[in-house]
Amino acid sequence: MMSERIRLDYSNLLSALSEEEVFALQPEVERCHTLLHDKSGPGGDFLGWVDLPGRICPEEVREIKAVAAFVEQDVDAFVVIGIGGSYLGARAVIEALGHTFSHVLPRGDSGAPNIFFAGHHLDGRYHQDLLEYLDGRQFAINVISKSGTTTEPAIAFRKLRRLLEKKVGIERARELIFVTTDAEKGALHSLAQAKGYKTFVIPNDVGGRYSVLTPVGLLPIAAAGVPISELIEGARAAQKWADNPDLRHNPAYFYAAARNLLYRKGKKIEILLICHPALAYFSEWWKQLFGESEGKEGKGIFPAACSLTTDLHSMGQWIQDGERTLFETILQVDTPDGIVRIEEEAENRDGLNYLAGKDMNDVNAQALAGTALAHREGSVPSMALRIPELNAHYLGQLIYFFEIACGLSGYLLGVNPFDQPGVEAYKKNMFALLSKLGYEEQREALLAQLKEQGSGKVI
Repeated sequence: MMSERIRLDYSNLLSALSEEEVFALQPEVERCHTLLHDKSGPGGDFLGWVDLPGRICPEEVREIKAVAAFVEQDVDAFVVIGIGGSYLGARAVIEALGHTFSHVLPRGDSGAPNIFFAGHHLDGRYHQDLLEYLDGRQFAINVISKSGTTTEPAIAFRKLRRLLEKKVGIERARELIFVTTDAEKGALHSLAQAKGYKTFVIPNDVGGRYSVLTPVGLLPIAAAGVPISELIEGARAAQKWADNPDLRHNPAYFYAAARNLLYRKGKKIEILLICHPALAYFSEWWKQLFGESEGKEGKGIFPAACSLTTDLHSMGQWIQDGERTLFETILQVDTPDGIVRIEEEAENRDGLNYLAGKDMNDVNAQALAGTALAHREGSVPSMALRIPELNAHYLGQLIYFFEIACGLSGYLLGVNPFDQPGVEAYKKNMFALLSKLGYEEQREALLAQLKEQGSGKVI
């Protein structure tokens, strides 16, 4: 069992905050810690994730692994249908730990099927291309939805289920469709019961963006060949040290407290700076986690993400010299994968011989160090999350770190971190414009608004 843990380096934060300011929040932190663990705060009905790592059912894990073993033998592609928290956590882990170019290999580098995602937007070309690709291959489906009526995944499931049944027949398709949904109700639950699909349960007390350690995330992650037991053990390790509310010993709580103090000082934007492309979708999961949890009641830090060194050649100028309303959190892998050494060349026309013999990861590390120093000189405070290496165990720690930090941070901010009332606004308008029954009056009002806009000024 791994004894190391991820650590928070806040050295470059002290230009903007003192340790005394952070530690002065200890009483507030302890109050919010109690709200989380007693499930007595706003949104308490959705706090099942707080102690989830320690109570994940071994039988459920065995069932998930059995499905993963089945699809590894029987299919070339595994299609995950979901949107928001129903797919981002799984995709974050799969892309962090999988082969960078798995989709151009015959199968995923673990021997598992290649993983594809659908139902996370409404773009016709994407889904047309996916249907064309799958038409010539053996594939299975994992559809993830609490209700089964969320527009984006429901459309994708209808199309993909029809294709699968056409290819292999209704009886065989029944064996290749796996449903993750509510235990008792909803359109998808009813369909799964009627069709006889293998089902997994979304816990009622865990919201979508906190659900990666439930079957919502664990089934796709296992199907991709990731050792989910190690992911769970990492989260359990983090849960143990996160139970301590002392800011001097709990890096997740220190992070939550520091970001709230920065917000109170006018730092309204947080940039998650990643140093490895494999973490790109982890940053997308992080953006949803904090954006949907904190962005309400006219409050909230805006979560953005940049990739080093790519975005230093695009967003780097703004970060260095733009309005001083931001701070950074850096994800730093201490021992990254991939040894690619730079050779010496006799002519040295590109001037790179001073790097001869160095590993590209060494160059990347110095680029990060130089960036952190430059941003500190440019009055951009930063914290660095130090990850010993990028594997399932430490990724499990990182997931729980951000989940517990987000819950505490939302309570410090004074909002309910476990609802998302603003998400419904676009849905109501979309339903009305698409002539869904029950939205007739709204449709007429919206069409009038669109007509008025259409007669406006256009260049």
